[in-house]
Amino acid sequence: MFTVIITIAVITSLAGILLAYSAIRFKVEGNPVVDKIDALLPQTQCGQCSYAGCRPYAEAIANGEADINQCPPGGETTIIALADLLDVEVKPLNAENGEAKTAATIVRIDEQVCIGCTLCIQACPVDAILGAAKQMHTVIESECTGCDLCIPPCPVDCIHVYEIDPTVQNWIAELPDADFSAPKVK
Repeated sequence: MFTVIITIAVITSLAGILLAYSAIRFKVEGNPVVDKIDALLPQTQCGQCSYAGCRPYAEAIANGEADINQCPPGGETTIIALADLLDVEVKPLNAENGEAKTAATIVRIDEQVCIGCTLCIQACPVDAILGAAKQMHTVIESECTGCDLCIPPCPVDCIHVYEIDPTVQNWIAELPDADFSAPKVK
């Protein structure tokens, strides 16, 4: 009995060592071009580019499967940054994907009208809507990217778009390659 336990322990230890070595030896590195493209995209995860989110769109651009002009939330600024990164021509925003917004927006739910159907929660790509079935819902404004994907499924039209005043935080968030994090206090 004791020899069986020792034999199993030795076999599992050898398998663990083999797996650890394989993980180090055959490690798959991420594509640095995809990472740079993804960093330039607005991270709204809205799907207006016809991809499930910003990362899949970045991968499609890097693989040559998508053009750089399919991101309405990013608008002209993102298209110029992508063209500069990839050394390609700047193109106008593809109208089939939507229109670029001129100002930052968020959505708010009229909680007096909300019936709690949860359709907006299901449509929100960033989980910025909080609520439960047959209970009123609300938007976590700091998480809302303004993609407006929650508006079409709402059966009672209780979701409304609001422009937000430009602040240092949302202005900086729109700058590509910006890292203006607060300095550390000593």
